[in-house]
Amino acid sequence: MSNRDDATSALNDPAPAAAPAAGDGVPAVAAPDLGDSALYINRELSQLQFNIRVLDQALDERTPLLERLKFLLIFSRNMDEYFEIRVAGLKSQIAFDHELLGQDGLAPKRVLAEISEIAHRQIERQYAILNERILPELHAHGIRIVRRGEWTQKQKLWVRRHFRHEVAPLITPIGLDPTHPFPLLVNKSLNFIVRLEGVDAFGRDSGLAIVPAPRVLPRLIPLPAEICDGGDNYVLLTSIIHAHAEELFPGMKVLGCYQFRLTRNADLTIDPEDVEDLALALRGELSSRRFGDAVRLEVADNCPKDLIDYLLARFGLTAAELYEVNGPVNLARLFSIAGQANFPQLQYQPFTPALPKALKKSEDLFQVIGRQDILLLHPYESFAPVVDLLRQAAKDAGVVTIKQTLYRSGANSEIVDALVDAARAGKEVTVVVELRARFDEESNLSLASRLQAAGAVVIYGVVGVKTHAKLMLIQRREGSELVRYAHLGTGNYHTGNARLYTDYSLLTSDQVLCEDVHRLFSQLTGMGKVLPMKKLLHAPFTLKKSLLELIAREAAHAAAGRPAQIVMKINALTDAKMIRALYKASMAGAKIDLIVRGMCCLRPGVPGVSHNIRVRSIIGRFLEHSRVYWFANDGEPQVYLASADLMERNLDRRVETGFPIEGKKLQQRIRKELDLYLSDNTNASLLQPDGQYLRLHPTGSQAPRSAQAQLLEKLCGTGAAAA
Repeated sequence: MSNRDDATSALNDPAPAAAPAAGDGVPAVAAPDLGDSALYINRELSQLQFNIRVLDQALDERTPLLERLKFLLIFSRNMDEYFEIRVAGLKSQIAFDHELLGQDGLAPKRVLAEISEIAHRQIERQYAILNERILPELHAHGIRIVRRGEWTQKQKLWVRRHFRHEVAPLITPIGLDPTHPFPLLVNKSLNFIVRLEGVDAFGRDSGLAIVPAPRVLPRLIPLPAEICDGGDNYVLLTSIIHAHAEELFPGMKVLGCYQFRLTRNADLTIDPEDVEDLALALRGELSSRRFGDAVRLEVADNCPKDLIDYLLARFGLTAAELYEVNGPVNLARLFSIAGQANFPQLQYQPFTPALPKALKKSEDLFQVIGRQDILLLHPYESFAPVVDLLRQAAKDAGVVTIKQTLYRSGANSEIVDALVDAARAGKEVTVVVELRARFDEESNLSLASRLQAAGAVVIYGVVGVKTHAKLMLIQRREGSELVRYAHLGTGNYHTGNARLYTDYSLLTSDQVLCEDVHRLFSQLTGMGKVLPMKKLLHAPFTLKKSLLELIAREAAHAAAGRPAQIVMKINALTDAKMIRALYKASMAGAKIDLIVRGMCCLRPGVPGVSHNIRVRSIIGRFLEHSRVYWFANDGEPQVYLASADLMERNLDRRVETGFPIEGKKLQQRIRKELDLYLSDNTNASLLQPDGQYLRLHPTGSQAPRSAQAQLLEKLCGTGAAAA
């Protein structure tokens, strides 16, 4: 039987029984050491495995061609961030002689060595997929990137005019000599190193120059239809500059022109406790992000070794940090092709997000939510009710206050528009804006300024603790009573992400839960001791403790011979205490299914420890982002949705929420949706005990099952081909 068949059989076979207890005739078995580093997977290597699973999607021929290109480019974007943050963090530990060992016991130097080996292999594979699979297939469908050697005479003339009128005026070539030292290059910018021959007007003959490509120029330029033989044709900016490099150095001879790109440390080092004005300090820190320490050099694979060595020495990098690539060094700029509207047959089938029946029958959202809780699963169900509730609140004469958290939303989002309208209409609007949402800091500074200008009270959260909870609270006067309405979500208030990410939203008027939300806002905006909550779990105070207790309860049920099961759907699992708790539950006999999209440091399938645990990752059309915690509880299921993953930063150093889903109907709905993921055999990969992932495929008489396709069909009426 093949490995694939083994994985599929394991999916359907019961997990092995727990080790027998010691007794008459049975030798005592020493309890396993749950602190053993062999039981844990390194988080950085696990994150790299996730990126590889994204790249694998580019080879799945069931996926439309332009979507396969997107996966390949998303891999590039993910790897950029991986080097900017994860690799940079490891290098910093080594540089400052502050190496931290994780639960897995691997030292940063060893982790970096493994990352380098894997990343080199996968990036080489990425360019092979692009050059040997994706580009030829695009060419067959009439989408072409025309290389310099293929330009017709008409195309050469057009490119030369384009260079002279649109490119050359914006380029500033930099000759290298004692008065023109090597320039400080922006993170991930496209540059060229040029070898020259000759003496310039000032008698200089250093022989080298750097040409930074202007960031305002597109990296992919469409060719006019009249000089092409049908289809959509493009040329790369790199090709245009290569072809006309000598025009940038009049009277000199260009012996070679080679593209390169430098990746820098992009993590912010600001310490909120050391500044008086976080927003002001953050504005200053953002500019330095572009010029952090070098962590990776990408060069064209035809660049001579002496020039490569020169660049490595300039940036203080080693050969292990060099990536020679067969194609553009900035692949993510090809997204303009991936979004081509002219080729719908090469893209996912469009769909219209659904609306629950209860919301179709009434335009008054307060009235509907006052009668029943509304649960939405995005993007299959529309995010519009969340925005519409805020818009209605902004205009409703009875609404007196609106409170909201914003982690990622976009400065010009519909959510921010509605909050601005509410503030201008005289509502008391309070917004907790998390300025330190990575790579959204600038956007969040902008929206904070916009909200303040409209009259809203803007709070920047809590010093040293990121506010990651997704909460909205509306207080409305109805007769003589003040009634509260709330939205709690697993995802951000970002309407664009709500079309691409899977997330749950709960719209509720449950007064106990709404009171808890009110108390949490009071903690965020004011000062005081931890306020007790009746339903809401909140980090960094009760969420971790409560989840550990719920896991321990399932372990106790299993130990007592009662059925016990845990199903969790999360983005990442790295917290050692959580992993140990799950190991103990597995050892007691509880059946545990974990749907973990990204990093997972738990090692499943270890005999006597994690033999009752299965871990799967789903990667498909939509980014799986929802967090669900389901506990069997001896026949009385308990279900929580949350903003938090099972990571130390989420549970110990962030403001996060976990909120209960009550009522059998909604609980059963969530369980059925979890079951779709647990039966997926097309977009799922199973984590193996060695830390590798095995992609599942239908075998024998099995029908293909895709959770995302089934949810599209069920909720939107769209055919399975859409996912």
